[in-house]
Amino acid sequence: MDFASVLPTFAITLREGVEAALVVGIVLAYLKKANRAHLARWVWSGVGLGLVASAIIGGLFGWLIAHLGEANQRYAPVIEPLLEGVFSVLAIAMLSWMLLWMTRQARAMKGQLETSVGVALQRDEQAGWAILGLIVFAVVREGFETVLFIASRFEEGLFATLGAVLGIAAAALIALLLFKWGVRIDLRRFFQTMGVLLLLIVAGLVVAALAHFDAALHAFAQIDRASEQLCFFSERFSRNASCILGPGIWDGSRVLPENRFPGALLNALFGYTEHFYLVQLVGYALFIALVGGLYWQSLSGRPLLPFKKRTPLNTTLH
Repeated sequence: MDFASVLPTFAITLREGVEAALVVGIVLAYLKKANRAHLARWVWSGVGLGLVASAIIGGLFGWLIAHLGEANQRYAPVIEPLLEGVFSVLAIAMLSWMLLWMTRQARAMKGQLETSVGVALQRDEQAGWAILGLIVFAVVREGFETVLFIASRFEEGLFATLGAVLGIAAAALIALLLFKWGVRIDLRRFFQTMGVLLLLIVAGLVVAALAHFDAALHAFAQIDRASEQLCFFSERFSRNASCILGPGIWDGSRVLPENRFPGALLNALFGYTEHFYLVQLVGYALFIALVGGLYWQSLSGRPLLPFKKRTPLNTTLH
């Protein structure tokens, strides 16, 4: 079994699963405090429906990938890497947004949830449905991000799915430790550590996405000779350059091959590739600088992308 392929999805699902578990735990604690513990069944129903909905979404993504790949055999070498690239971009956007949003909102999450549940409890006949919707949304939101990540690496579908299952199990264990057995866990340190790991995993996804688009355009240029000009670098500058990724700056096929340990582990976790190109380096650096900078700002509590306010000039005449 390729455990290296299990780790990235495990890490992502563990982090997102703990977030969903915190939502569930806060809602259950508030219901107990409000003497409405009988509504807990709606919470657990929401967890179950959310997991089922996430599985259905994953199945639909799998069907879409398989169907599109078989729809046109001539363009199959183009469709497969193109789909991987598209899903990678979607996963990058969703995971980056959730990393920044959740870090920013963590301080106020408990109060916001209690306010939402309090509003729901004011409508007795609809309280259960409102709580159900709240929990389903929380679970599906986290599950959808994992589905996108798995879809972006669908050649590792079985192992990625196994990692997701293990991540959910680990998140459930942490939830039991927190809420049932009262074990103290430094959640702040946990989310900071997992946030840095997630940042590096998504940065690796940037490198992989660029490689997928490069492979798709290269295959398309081979099929349709009229499209050879799409390979900007190899057609206009050097035949030794990649199609759209520019000249190679690293060849680790002998020193650190990506199909052997530890290269395979680095590849699965952080997107390491034994053939690294200039555009990939630029994309990786820009992502780390932009999203990483915003992440550190959110940890410190400072506003994201702050703009300095201008002090108006005093134009009063004396």
